[in-house]
Amino acid sequence: MSATYKADFNLWIEQTTQLLRSHRWHEVDVEHLIEEVEGLGKSERRGIASQLTRLLLHLLKWQYQPQRRSDSWLDSITDSRTQIELAIEDSPSLKSYPTEQLEESYQRARRQAAKQTGILLSVFPEECPYSVELVLDEDWLPEASDI
Repeated sequence: MSATYKADFNLWIEQTTQLLRSHRWHEVDVEHLIEEVEGLGKSERRGIASQLTRLLLHLLKWQYQPQRRSDSWLDSITDSRTQIELAIEDSPSLKSYPTEQLEESYQRARRQAAKQTGILLSVFPEECPYSVELVLDEDWLPEASDI
């Protein structure tokens, strides 16, 4: 099975699934299965962190470029919030993950906002100016007057 894992990942998944369904435990490629299960958890966290960065980026752009506000920015904000909410619904143990990742995601968003807007990095606050509750609140948007 190990050779299949390296040669054809999809086939390895199909074979592993069949072995598990058939309770043929001794034939399962346990080492790679553990690796893949661990990867699933990392993927869920990475997805939340990515959506949080995207959300913070668009909140910064919304606040610091009010003259350029668009429906696409609003769609991005809404979609990011929805994706985070769905991920947490699927894995309630990740409920605190946005709080844990807020500063790190904000720093990424801050750098991206500076590049995308042409606004100096130093103009954006060094620490996230928004609470995680506001960031995830579907009815909240920062205003230019908050600068």
